[in-house]
Amino acid sequence: MPIALPLEELRSWIRLSLEPGLGPAQARNLLAAAGLPHAIYASSAGALGKLLPADLAGQLKREPDEALQRAIDGAVKWLEHPGHHLLTLADPAYPPSLLDTHDPPLLLYVNGDPAYLSRPLISVVGARSATAGGMDNARSFSRHLAEQGWCIGSGLAQGIDTAAHEGALLAGPDGGSTVAVLGTGIDIVYPAKNRELAHRIAAHGALVSEFPIGARALPHHFPRRNRVVAGLARGVLVVEAAKQSGSLITARLASEMGREVFAIPGSIHSPLSRGCHALIRQGAKLVESAQDIQEELGRPGPRPAARGAQGSLPDTARPQGAGGARAALASAAGQVQELILNALGYDPVHLDALQQRSRLDLPTLTGGLLELELSDLVVRHDDGRFQRRHRKDD
Repeated sequence: MPIALPLEELRSWIRLSLEPGLGPAQARNLLAAAGLPHAIYASSAGALGKLLPADLAGQLKREPDEALQRAIDGAVKWLEHPGHHLLTLADPAYPPSLLDTHDPPLLLYVNGDPAYLSRPLISVVGARSATAGGMDNARSFSRHLAEQGWCIGSGLAQGIDTAAHEGALLAGPDGGSTVAVLGTGIDIVYPAKNRELAHRIAAHGALVSEFPIGARALPHHFPRRNRVVAGLARGVLVVEAAKQSGSLITARLASEMGREVFAIPGSIHSPLSRGCHALIRQGAKLVESAQDIQEELGRPGPRPAARGAQGSLPDTARPQGAGGARAALASAAGQVQELILNALGYDPVHLDALQQRSRLDLPTLTGGLLELELSDLVVRHDDGRFQRRHRKDD
């Protein structure tokens, strides 16, 4: 567990991370030169002036202004709640994998069990606008790897991230669980539709953020989040990704950090396969099963102990509500066909898998498939599988 800091030392760490105009690299240089944050603030203006511009050195010697004081107070108040933790660069509980990177966060706010950040971890990332098949792959790969003891990391975004977290939770209390790295303050869930998922992750894994309490979802936050997703991991699996996507940034960062990069190939007709195919051409390892990843990385070692107070995962851990709602809406023929096309994705699918994805009853599903076949939008293969016909502009 994180060490318990005296209040003034805690406030000094938080202030250093929030100091206006002071970048992370400057803050780390100060720590290397002067020691812990309270020693930095106790240094003379002359000593600070050798390390910082004069105006910034003067700022550190003054009392924090009202806005900064409120931000520090807000962070301290957040930490008073059960399950809320702060890891500093000087904390023995700070994840070693991040310390090995060139730009480790000064602080990590954690909601949940900080020990999961130091577990053997595989990050699973991909498109927000994922296909049904991509979601199935992310969920099944993550569940299998978590059952083997791997912790699954991702970014709590819609699509592949969501499916990865769900799959890891489905492995149950004896699995490796999951860590969600946020691009917001730890007190904000983005997207809001993942609020219930975030609560389950906090209860059975960990939410983590380097951003201040109250920080909103801003575009420049997400590349910084992605470097933490990559830095925590021994390997990164990309499930689906367009050619220009945040997932490819995560993969590139992982490669630069010396992590293994894996990619699942897909249909040549799917735009969301092109990023994965580009990664494979650049040297990422093509995987067809979770076993391919285990053969490359080995086993993760002992699984984390089950947390007795948590018990087993509730039925709500199983992602089923959205599908039922969609099926209820799919009453008109056009809606049924659209639902089927979305569930098909781009690869051939058996009828039972298609029914599971779409949540449609069998007569409605087969009737919709027949209409799509007659419209030349879907083809039935000789082995009984169905596939969407591709268009030239796909």
